[in-house]
Amino acid sequence: MQARLPDLVEAIAFERPVKPPAEKPPPFVRRLTVELPDDEAERRGYPFSLPAIHHLGELHLHSPVTVFVGENGSGKSTLLEAIAVSLGLNAEGGSKNLRFATRASHSKLHERLVVTRGASRPRNSYFLRAESFYNVASALEEIDPGAVGYGGTPLHHQSHGESFLALFLHRFGPHGLYLLDEPESALSPQRQLALLVRMHELVAAGSQFLIATHAPILMGFPGAQVLQFTDSGLEEVDAERTEHWLVAKRFLTDPQSMLRDLLG
Repeated sequence: MQARLPDLVEAIAFERPVKPPAEKPPPFVRRLTVELPDDEAERRGYPFSLPAIHHLGELHLHSPVTVFVGENGSGKSTLLEAIAVSLGLNAEGGSKNLRFATRASHSKLHERLVVTRGASRPRNSYFLRAESFYNVASALEEIDPGAVGYGGTPLHHQSHGESFLALFLHRFGPHGLYLLDEPESALSPQRQLALLVRMHELVAAGSQFLIATHAPILMGFPGAQVLQFTDSGLEEVDAERTEHWLVAKRFLTDPQSMLRDLLG
């Protein structure tokens, strides 16, 4: 049965109303600059050997929603992680107040990354790293066993997708800076649409999002700055021109033809 949009809106209802600011604030993160190491061997090693990182130079962010898109291993999550660490967020995810380490696996990119901020500071900031959100939920059980800040239901008592939605609805708020690494990994297409609605509400209330994703639904956010990570570097494109969008469109338009091409 096809989901109705009113159902989706109802699914993300939240208790505290979001009021737009009197004036739209500038982005909290305005520019990213990668300063390559002087050492040649280090420059040719990970993560500086990744074309998108090696050729990034100076990147200006001009939208409240910036989307990093690219193939696995292209560096989009690596860059998002480096931004999070540079901003004082935990490498495995969470807020500035959540400090734990299961395994120190983040790259040294944050040491060579300069994050230029806007004049205002966010009231709230959070790094969602989908692959390690289980570790975040475990750490939160020790400091907030009643999940007061996440809707009142412990995250481990919910499905993966439900815990993501609890984060978006109850932990995220106005005038915030939110970094999301592959949030679609736990969300059905309907819930991805619900996330778009929540993002729209929070952007209208002065928030900024930086998202690394493979999901055409999320990269389709109106007015988003879409940055495609490729073998030759980084390019700003329309969402409809990304490889992810084109592959999904071709499959959904004529799945049988594509399957014949793939499977013979």
